[in-house]
Amino acid sequence: MTPFLTIFTTPKPFTNPHIAVIQRNALRNWTRLGAEVQVLAIGEEAGLAEAAQELGVGFVPQVQRNAQGTPLVSDIFRQARCSSESPFLAYVNADMLLLPDILQATRTLSQTGANFLMVGQRWDLDMLQADGSTQELPFQQGWEQALRDLVRQRGQLHPPAGSDYFIFPRQGFVQMPDFAIGRAGWDNWMIYAARKQGWRVVDATQAVQVIHQNHDYSHLPGGQPHYRLPETHENVRLAGGRNTVFTLQDASHTLAGDGLRPIPLTGKKRLREMETWPLRKLGGKAGLILGEAAFAIFHPVKAWGKLRGLVQYQVRKRLGGRAGKQHE
Repeated sequence: MTPFLTIFTTPKPFTNPHIAVIQRNALRNWTRLGAEVQVLAIGEEAGLAEAAQELGVGFVPQVQRNAQGTPLVSDIFRQARCSSESPFLAYVNADMLLLPDILQATRTLSQTGANFLMVGQRWDLDMLQADGSTQELPFQQGWEQALRDLVRQRGQLHPPAGSDYFIFPRQGFVQMPDFAIGRAGWDNWMIYAARKQGWRVVDATQAVQVIHQNHDYSHLPGGQPHYRLPETHENVRLAGGRNTVFTLQDASHTLAGDGLRPIPLTGKKRLREMETWPLRKLGGKAGLILGEAAFAIFHPVKAWGKLRGLVQYQVRKRLGGRAGKQHE
């Protein structure tokens, strides 16, 4: 039987004990969603091959990387498409736990006949136990209710910024820039690109409960948050600049118990749609130029700060070049 949904991910190395446990929790959890789901782990990070074999998930070791050795999102998506036959794909961060409601939500959207990108807020869950160890989840009979109870007891809904899962038809996102995985910017581009193509971007927060197992940033260079790393700035550049940083506020629809509904264009939503219209509806330089103009109209203070920062950067760059020539 051809799976209905392929969940693919690129885990971090399994060398950090805490990261290793939460990633094993995630992979084991996804395999419990049933025969309709295929799970793929992509990459050659330390310990991944062994974990994939033990947990019974597909393993794709080869993936293209940038100069810093970080896997490229474009190739991760390509590898997932080549290694699966399911009509729908889901990129999910390797620290996320899922419930069967994600399958039902995907089925609901698949029946509309329209292209879509499903995203949503996550619930943050601390997996550390009283003795300081990381809680390993067995996913035995009744695991779904046990996990819901755990979230109700100590989970917190994350603000609507950033996305940890993306579900879409397999023909989507065939062409995408060479973003670095695990850095900011590329997930925002997913929402921007879907809106630009006229796809429904569906905020499924009310219909789907996804759970993030909390962790620190010790796995990143210098232990810095991903949004401070140079690769994040490169991701934003590849995406088309900061104006293309779309978030859940840019979704076009919501999915809840009463079904799929367009988001009403009232108040802030109407203003946001007006602001992003040039980026979504126009192509090339015209869209970017008018996008900058719209940003300046709707955010004059931020636009002034952005312009001032650019001028200061150019001045420092020019002065630095002159200083270099004087020392030659």
